[in-house]
Parts: sequence; C-alpha cells; structure tokens
Amino acid sequence: MAWLEYLLPLIFLFPLGATGVIVIALRNLHDARVRSPFDACPLREPGQAQRDRLDRAFASLFLNGALGPIVTLAPLVYGMGRMLFASRQNWLEWALYGALSTLLVLVFCLLLIRDFQQIRRIKLGLAGKLAVGQELERLVRPEAHPYYIFHDVPTDTDTIDHVAVTPHGVFVVETRGRAPPFTPDGREINVVSVEHERLRFPGWSERRPLQKTRRASRWLSRWLQSRCEAPVPVLGVLALPGWDILCEGAPEGVMVVNGEALDRRLAERRLGELTGELHDRVIAALIERSKQPSPRPPSDS
Repeated sequence: MAWLEYLLPLIFLFPLGATGVIVIALRNLHDARVRSPFDACPLREPGQAQRDRLDRAFASLFLNGALGPIVTLAPLVYGMGRMLFASRQNWLEWALYGALSTLLVLVFCLLLIRDFQQIRRIKLGLAGKLAVGQELERLVRPEAHPYYIFHDVPTDTDTIDHVAVTPHGVFVVETRGRAPPFTPDGREINVVSVEHERLRFPGWSERRPLQKTRRASRWLSRWLQSRCEAPVPVLGVLALPGWDILCEGAPEGVMVVNGEALDRRLAERRLGELTGELHDRVIAALIERSKQPSPRPPSDS
C-alpha cells in the first residue's frame, strides 16, 4: 500500500511533537503579574502596562526561539523517514523538503528579529515611564501637601501613564521614550522642536504623542466631570526624558517637558482651585477607576 510510505514516517515526528507541546505549555512560565493579598486587585507600579507588554514580548521570543528549531527540523525528519520507507527515491520530493525547511528558517528568523526589536522599544518606553514616575513621586508628601499620584489609569480604550492630583488641578502625564541619534563624531543630538501639532525630532517627526496626550486629558476631564458632577481642571503633560525641549509653537492643551523637576513644575502650575470636597471626590473616583483591568497600550508607547 503506497499510502503507508507517507504515513509511517510520521512516527519520527512524535518526539518533535512532544517537545513542541512542552514548549507551548511552558510559554507563560514567566509571569511577573502580582495581586494584592488583601483585595486581589492587581498591584500597579509606574509603567505597569509596559511591563505587561514586556512579559508578553518575552513569552513570544521564548515561543519562537524554542519552536523554531522544532518546526524547521520537521520536514527534514519526515523526509529521512520517507527515504527509509520509499520504494524508489524521488529527488524532487527531497528537494521540496529542504526548500520547506529553508523557508521555515527564514520565517522564524524574521519573527525573532521582530521580537528582539519589540523588546528594545518596550524597554526604552518603560525606562522613560519609570524615570517620570520617580519624578512624580516627589509630589507625595501627605503631611504637608494634598497631592496624589496614580499610575497606569485605564480609560475606555487605552491607558494613561500617570495622573497627578494637586490642589490646583489634575495633570495627565504621558511619557514617550525615544533614542536620540548621534553625529559622526559621537555627539548626541537630543533637541526636539515642539510645534502646534507635531514633534520634530532630529531626522523624523511625530504627531501621535501629542494627539494621545490631548485625547487622554479630554477623556479624563469629561469622565471626572460626570463622576464628580462638577467641572475639574485637567491639563495634559507630555514628558520626553533625556531631550531638550524647544517650543516653537505651543500645542493646545498640552505641556511638553523633559521630565526634570517635574514635581516642582506641576506644583507651581495653577489650573484652578479644587475645593476640599471636590478634591476628595476626584481621588476617590480615580482610586475606583485604577482597580479596573487595563486595555492593551498602543504600540507607539
């Protein structure tokens, strides 16, 4: 029976298949998410949504790195089995197995390169969020000042990096990490020009960070007004750690900073006055909102 020549070589694939099942079962072995032992809510830190993305990226890297050799060897192993059971040798068929293995090698190489680049981008964004979060923590002095800081506040479709509540308004702080280019002699070019609708970096420009910050501040303003039944002054802040800010045109509703001395700048900025009752209602609403699960952050973070 000719069909047995194609069925029997599958026996050689069972060890590879078993190894593949083990790899898939272990793909989520590294999971850094922790929950509070008191209320079982996720414990949030600065850049928590970014940390979750980093965990998923490492899981993808592990999966592609471990499954790649298994999948690429499968056609060759099956071909060797065919050579043992085939009544006659068909070199075109053997060439097909080799070409398929080569194609699979290229595919998994591209997947590994993608995962590596994604991890680098996420780490750069996480470093910026941690730096800005550390600056914002200086606002928290409960005995002297009624300040409150929230990290990774979920919206309806996105996540706000930081929200700072002060006696004079609420600040939506978004952070973007970008690697500055270098000149041929090794000098760093870290000057960004801020225009009305875009950021001009050395060699490229971006609109999405300003748009996302403006959209987040408008959403929070509407949401707080509906929850607190009173207008709450809200301002969007876009932080670019490590960059020198050159403001050529002030963007509407957004303050662009590099993150240094951010606590002092926010404390001195007067958006309005929050009464004691409204201040407490804003904090209570944000505490409740922070307990909700976060949607996945956008790729430009």
